[in-house]
Amino acid sequence: MASRSARRERGLNVWPGYVDALATLLLSVVFLLTVFVVGQFFVSQELSGRDTMLARLNRQIADLTDLLALERSNRRGDAATLDSLRSSLAAAESARDQARADAQASGAQGGQAGELDRQLQAERGATRRALSQIDLLNEQLAAMRRQLAALEDALAASEQRDRESQARIADLGSRLNVALAQKVQELARYRSDFFGRLRQILGSRPDIRVVGDRFVLQSEVLFPAGSAALKPEAGPELDRIAAAVSDLARQIPSDLAWVLRVDGHTDARPIASAQFPSNWALSAARAIAVVQYLAGKGIPPQHLLAGAFGEFQPLDAGTSDEAYARNRRIEMKLTER
Repeated sequence: MASRSARRERGLNVWPGYVDALATLLLSVVFLLTVFVVGQFFVSQELSGRDTMLARLNRQIADLTDLLALERSNRRGDAATLDSLRSSLAAAESARDQARADAQASGAQGGQAGELDRQLQAERGATRRALSQIDLLNEQLAAMRRQLAALEDALAASEQRDRESQARIADLGSRLNVALAQKVQELARYRSDFFGRLRQILGSRPDIRVVGDRFVLQSEVLFPAGSAALKPEAGPELDRIAAAVSDLARQIPSDLAWVLRVDGHTDARPIASAQFPSNWALSAARAIAVVQYLAGKGIPPQHLLAGAFGEFQPLDAGTSDEAYARNRRIEMKLTER
C-alpha cells in the first residue's frame, strides 16, 4: 500500500513542470510580440517623419513657384503701369499746355489749370518711381550680361586652347608617323641585307628558302621527327645564321627596336605524348630551342622572340607527305619590336 501511494504522489508531481514550461513558452511569445510591436512603432515613426519632411519640402517648392510667378506678374504689371503712366504724363502735359494757353486767354480758368498741375505732379512722381524700378531692373540685366560676357570669353579661351592642343597633337602625330616610317624603312634595309647574307651563306638549298619577308627552314634540317632536340648536324646551319645576325646587330643603330622572330610550325597530324600534349607545344618547344641556341652564340636575348603556331598556319593545305613536310618548318623574320 505504501508503494502505491508513493507512485501516485510521483505521478501527481509531474504537472507543475508542464505548467512551468507552458508559462515560459507563453512569456517568450509575449516578449517576441512586444519586440515586434515596438519595432513596428519605430518604423512607422520613421516613415511618418520622412513623409512629413517630404510634404514640407513640397510645400516650400510650391511656395517658391508661387513667388516666382508673382514676381513675373509684378514685372509685367510694372511695365504696363509704366506705359500707362507715360501715356498719362503725355496727356497731362498736353492738357496743361492747353490749360495755360486758355489761362492766358481767360483768367477765369486759373483754378482748372492749378488742378491740372497738381495732377501732373502726381503723375510725374508715379513715373519717377516706375523709372527707378526700371533702372534697378536694367542694372540687374547689365550685371547678368557682364556675367554672360565673362562666360563667353572663358569659353572662347578654352576653345582656343583646345584648337592649339589639337594642332600640337596633329603636328606630333605627323612627326611620329614620319619617324616611324623612317624607322620602318631603315629596318627594311637591314632586313634586306640580312636575307641577302643568309642566301650567300646557306646557298640555294631546297630545304632552306625565302618566303616573302621570312626565312624558312624545314624542321627536318634541325629536329628529328616529333622531337624538339636539335640535331647535331643542325649546329653548322644555325652557326651561320647566328654569325649573320651578329654582324648585322653591330651595324643596326641602338635606337632602332628590332627582334629576330623565330616561329615554330607543325603539320596537321595530331601528336599526343607525355612531353608534347599538342602540336602547339611541339612548335613552341622547337622555336624556343632555336632561340636558346642563337642566344648561346652571342645574339642578345632582348633581340630574340620565340613564337608558336602549331598546325594553324600551313603553307600547303594538302594532306600528302610532301604537303606535311612543307608545313613542318622554322621561320625567321627580322622585324620591329
